[in-house]
Amino acid sequence: MTLTADAVLSLPTFLSHWQGHRALTRRTIEAFPEGELFTFTPAPPMRPFGQMAGELLFVSAMTLDGLRTGEWPEPDWSTMPQTKADLLAAWDALSDRLADEWSGVKAETVARLQPLPWGEMPGWVAAMYAVDNEIHHRGQGYVYLRALGQEPPAFYER
Repeated sequence: MTLTADAVLSLPTFLSHWQGHRALTRRTIEAFPEGELFTFTPAPPMRPFGQMAGELLFVSAMTLDGLRTGEWPEPDWSTMPQTKADLLAAWDALSDRLADEWSGVKAETVARLQPLPWGEMPGWVAAMYAVDNEIHHRGQGYVYLRALGQEPPAFYER
């Protein structure tokens, strides 16, 4: 049996799934007290959640750009947002880009091996990695919020 790029999830259905996770992660960012987002870590050397969210932002942008263009340059990590307002603005801008530009992603590109900075993999694996990585780091953010005495958003509300 041959598995095609949209045999399990269509590209529009995958985008809806991804945007649901992005909306939940955005609410997680919002739940952090301003002074703790980029400084608090309950278990050094773990990074503050703001740094993790910046990573998620950059990996998602790289994934969108890579799937659209076939080029996967390493993100410029030095340009990471440093405030909650900047992070949320960048998050929203990328969510808008995903909504506007995802239609430019072609099934054949998703099925083809892509040259990511950390190794070659099919485009669909790279896209799933972006979502999986977001889920993983959001879970860390939930632990951080609880350690701060904050209630994280309901994980099932996307």
